[in-house]
Amino acid sequence: MTMPQRTVPAAYARPGVPGPRPVGRPIQAATMARPVPPQHPAAMPVGRPPVPAPRAAVTFLTVAEVASMMRVSKMTVYRLVHAGELAAVRVGRSFRVPERAVQDYLRDAYTDIA
Repeated sequence: MTMPQRTVPAAYARPGVPGPRPVGRPIQAATMARPVPPQHPAAMPVGRPPVPAPRAAVTFLTVAEVASMMRVSKMTVYRLVHAGELAAVRVGRSFRVPERAVQDYLRDAYTDIA
């Protein structure tokens, strides 16, 4: 059987004994910055466009997808990546190849026979 917990009302608090501690860090007014209104000169960057230009979406392909696009084996794609002929990004233990890199490689590797 558990005993009921006794709560001390604020009116019966003992003088000279501190109350419960606040939880968390205290908020300091000096560290909190006020937002700058958009029409203020400090809000506008100097010498740069106010909004960066949108970036084109990059599509990454797996080694198997690149191999099927190029009609070669996966080992050939790995050889191209390790030789530096085909740009790739390492994600964990696998590689991802930008689709643009495959298109550039195929365009540069094209030879005209005749």
